[in-house]
Parts: sequence; structure tokens; C-alpha cells
Amino acid sequence: MKIIHYPLNFSFFFSLLLLFPIWGSKAQSSASDDMLCVGAHWTEEEGAGFLQMMQTEYTSEKAWDKRAKTIRKQILKGTGLDKMPEKGPMNPIMGEIREYDGYSVRNVAFESLPGVFVTGSLYMPAEFTGKAPGILSPHGHWDKEGEVGRYRPDAQKRFASMARMGAMVWAYDAVGYGQQKELGWDHREDGEVLKLQLWNSIRGVDFILSMGADPERLAVTGASGGATQSFLLAAVDDRIDVVAPVVMVSAHFFGGCVCESGMPIHKNKNFQTNNVEIAALVAPKPLLLVSVGGDWTKNTPQVEYPHLQYIYGLKGKKEMVQNIHIPADNHGYDDKKRQAVYPFLAEHLGLDLSKAMHKDGRLNEDNVELEAQEDLYPFNEKSPFPETAITSIFDVKW
Repeated sequence: MKIIHYPLNFSFFFSLLLLFPIWGSKAQSSASDDMLCVGAHWTEEEGAGFLQMMQTEYTSEKAWDKRAKTIRKQILKGTGLDKMPEKGPMNPIMGEIREYDGYSVRNVAFESLPGVFVTGSLYMPAEFTGKAPGILSPHGHWDKEGEVGRYRPDAQKRFASMARMGAMVWAYDAVGYGQQKELGWDHREDGEVLKLQLWNSIRGVDFILSMGADPERLAVTGASGGATQSFLLAAVDDRIDVVAPVVMVSAHFFGGCVCESGMPIHKNKNFQTNNVEIAALVAPKPLLLVSVGGDWTKNTPQVEYPHLQYIYGLKGKKEMVQNIHIPADNHGYDDKKRQAVYPFLAEHLGLDLSKAMHKDGRLNEDNVELEAQEDLYPFNEKSPFPETAITSIFDVKW
């Protein structure tokens, strides 16, 4: 597949040569804001042009490895995680196990930092021997009543199906979603939400390993903001082996929430990157991009995917990156996206695909129990919210 070369007008070419690395940005209100790349920070032309330019900068595996090291360093520095906090005891609060057809669910909360409780549910296969592969599944910015985060019907079907296939699945709340929101957390509050959310994901890897997940078979997958969290986690945590970001990896769109672009992970005074390069940090590990015609991933087959193939080619593993594009579909992690992701996870994690899909490609998600949002909360009368817990990003002690 060839990269489409977008024509560059004179003003854009001039900015590319002389104004990099502030290329594509408009005048900002402050120096700190000027280092943030928010939402559609670039035009489609600028995003494609950036990748074309960068392809000339790394023409060997060694050159890409050097670039990758710089990108990873900026993510860690931009979030303040270049100096990782101490990993203290997680003190997990484990709920009762609920058994269903081919899987079980258990609500869990653990401390990622003193007083900071990550809330979620652990989905387990009904039958497995040895160590089960582990899958972390962060969620996107769905907050409409009845369609919230990990509680959405399509999300619960995904977690249950992956568990039926033989995986241990950690489905967890973004900062300020679900029960966290009811307890007082605010997802879009100014502050270090991106830092905390990424740290919570890193501790999620610790948690799923502590529950017996196979350390050689760890994956992460999510859609939209959950996809951002997926490729950011994989970029900074080498324990992740397989990555499937859904409807998010874009050359020109950087994510519009503070948990995606609220800290300077893409840019500093002498540096610029985008989410395509960040996603490529996992090379040569298995990577699947799922894209659609109805959002900012519409150009993936012609722009983002060929660039990732190029980078994987430098590693001699071009076949390890894949793209499934659904032109007539829109943003989300609905049935068509699950049909794309399940075979990929089954192949690279050694899962039983027949437990989630029929031989003709139809989903086999019958008898998945859709639970009420409150039934997936870890804190209740039997397990009350600890008095020592905090509920604001400004009270976090790093």
C-alpha cells in the first residue's frame, strides 16, 4: 500500500521548514498552553505532511529506535512520570464472585497511590488451566445515562466474551467515571488527570499480574479515549505484548480531553510528535488499528497505516501491524469492531475464538449477562468507601 502524498501549499511548506516544532499550532494564550496539542490540532494535510517528513528522518531501525526513545522520554516527562512514584501496596478490596455462562465477574478496587482507589471489575474464564492471558480494557468518554464507560452494553459484552475466550480481563474506570464520579472525582477537572490515569493503568498491569495473569501474554484494548489510554500505556510499559486501539490513532487528531492532551506529551520547544508515532512505540509487537469512515480515523488506510507499516518494516516485522477499516461505520466499539478485534487477540494471546465468534464470522455473545451499573460498583454496604480515601486530583500525593 502506498502513502498518498498530499500536496503542500507554499505557506504550509514554509512553516514546515522554519516554524517546526510549533508547526500547525495557532497562537496560544500562554507558553504552557502552546505546548499542548488538543483535539484537531492540525489539519488532515498537516498531519499527513508531518508523517511524510518524519519518514525521511528515520530510514533505518537504529534511527527509529533513537526517535522512539525521544518520544517515550517526552511522554514520561510531559506527564511527570519520568520520576515514577513508589509502588506501594495495592490493598485490593475484592467483591463477591458472580458466575455466569462461561465467565465470572468480581468487582475490585485497589490503591494506585495512598488514598487513590481505582475501581473496576475483573472478568475471568469459567474454566482455564495454568496462567490465563491478561487483557486491560480502559474505556472512552461515554457518559450519557445508561451508556457510561465500562458499563455500556457493548463494553460488558466485550469483557465477557474475552473472558469466555480464556482471558483474564481488567475493566476499569477512568478517573471520575462510574462510582468514582458519585464519590466526588471530576474527570475533566484541571490538573494532572492524564498523569493519574496513565499511572492507574500501569498499576492495573501490576494488579492483573498479581491475580495470576500470564506475564508473557498481556494485551490492552479500548476505543476512543480508551484507545488513547491503550497506546499510551503500551508506549511506557514494556510488559504489554499486544495492542488494539480502536477508532483513535490519527495523524492530525490528538484527543480533546484533559486525560489525552491536557499535559505536554506531544510537544516541547524542540520536539513534536503525534499519536501515530506514539502508537508505533510498541513495534515490533502485534498492533491492530481499527478505523472507520465516520471519524478522524477515516484516512487510516492511506495515511496512518502505511506509516506504521514503514516503521514495522524497519524492524523487519511489517506483518505484525494490521488495519481493519470499516468505511461505513462510526465511532465506537460496537459489534463490527469486536468482530475485528477478537480474531486478532485470539491469534496473539492463544485464545479460543469459537467462544466469541461463530465459524461464519458472526458474534457469539448470547447469554452475556448485562448488569446494572450499580451492580458493578466495588464499594457498597459490605465494602464501604475507606475514610482515608481521597476524591480530588489536587489531593493526590505523588
